[in-house]
Amino acid sequence: MCAVVGVYGSEEASKIAYYALFAMQHRGQESSGIAASNGKEITLIKNRGRVTDIFDDESFKILNGNCAIGHNRYSTAGKDSVLDAQPVFARYKLGEIAIAHNGNLTNKLEVREELIANGAIFQTYMDTENIIHLIAKSQKEKLQDRIEDAVDKIEGAYCLIIESRTKMFVIRDKFGIRPLSIGQLEDGGYIVSSETCAFDLVGAKFIRDVKPGEMIIFEKCESGATFTSKQLYEPDYHPCAFEYIYFARPDSDIDGKNVYETRFKCGEILAKEHPVDADLILPVPDSGVAAAMGYADAIGIPFQMGIVRNHYVGRTFIEPTQKIRDLKVKLKLSPIRHMIEGKKVAIIDDSLVRGTTSKQIVKMLKDNGAKEVHMLIAAPEIKYPCRYGIDTPTKEELISNSLTPEQIAEKIGAKSVGFMSIDGLKDALGRDREYSLVSFDGNYFAGGCADSLNCSGN
Repeated sequence: MCAVVGVYGSEEASKIAYYALFAMQHRGQESSGIAASNGKEITLIKNRGRVTDIFDDESFKILNGNCAIGHNRYSTAGKDSVLDAQPVFARYKLGEIAIAHNGNLTNKLEVREELIANGAIFQTYMDTENIIHLIAKSQKEKLQDRIEDAVDKIEGAYCLIIESRTKMFVIRDKFGIRPLSIGQLEDGGYIVSSETCAFDLVGAKFIRDVKPGEMIIFEKCESGATFTSKQLYEPDYHPCAFEYIYFARPDSDIDGKNVYETRFKCGEILAKEHPVDADLILPVPDSGVAAAMGYADAIGIPFQMGIVRNHYVGRTFIEPTQKIRDLKVKLKLSPIRHMIEGKKVAIIDDSLVRGTTSKQIVKMLKDNGAKEVHMLIAAPEIKYPCRYGIDTPTKEELISNSLTPEQIAEKIGAKSVGFMSIDGLKDALGRDREYSLVSFDGNYFAGGCADSLNCSGN
């Protein structure tokens, strides 16, 4: 779920990368970093915390050059330390290199064990470090060939942005699991980022998405900057459905489809599949808003923002311990009592994972006078852990893996619980491509299995 950005051919490269990371802060808040190249050397600043906590005016005096790559970290493995922040930087035979990675390698441990057996020394727990070792150990003479060597040895989900002193390389895995788009800046430079919302902030014009299995090479030319493309692998397209359901900002376009419109459609379909007798439709802010509006519009029940969110509290889904997660639900969400008192309410959320947050929301609504509460989920039941870059828990922790919707309703104190069907989600996403629905159907097409714990990521 991390955010990656690369900027090439702009004198303001590091500042543009900064603003792009700011626009994509929702994709990870544990750490942030930017590596910049001026053609002679790569400089790097990274630390724990959010973008605005790490960078200041002095930072950009250090991060000079017309190429910069950046990363916001959302961890699925490793430690919450600055060592596990990205980009990852190294000096090797051909000079200096920095890598930013979004995704998860399903053969991480096998690759790491082989590298260690051959003398590699690791400083982090991230699978990203595997890639930098593979590049350094390749016997090819050119960096591009070394990168191709490295990606031949890795499996799973990855969007890579690799910076040398003079070039920038962008690679998306053949499944296209995580999003990656190319834009052009007003000064003629280029930007590549996980979401198009970053383009809107920095004034970039969308060019196209990086194709699954494609490598893009950015380099200097007489007019300033240019890029070429090489198709490394035949695409086997499986973009992640969770990008539309939860991860991406609603104003982003992911692989040609607007996130807000898709979530609105999910709500409309949910209304057809699970109509309820309610006085009000309430969203769980913020990712449930579009689906709740679609549901209310389709069923003809008033939509109200009956729960206020404190935006200064981070996402509960990505907190590392259950104790902190429980506390943050109360800090984060506050019902408006006079709006819901004595009413039958339907609350719309984007997903239901462990059930802890939903149980507390139902209790808060009842404590504030709700007559009855229906919990409706604008996504199918999550029954399988993801191995491609989402921090879903083990099968045993997934509430839908062991309980029926009726049992979940009883457990969380709701009048009813309804999930969108997998077919309904496919209709909302569009049937023009085969989406990754691994959390819902257990189809581990890119390696890994539901019970494996060996596919930890960055």
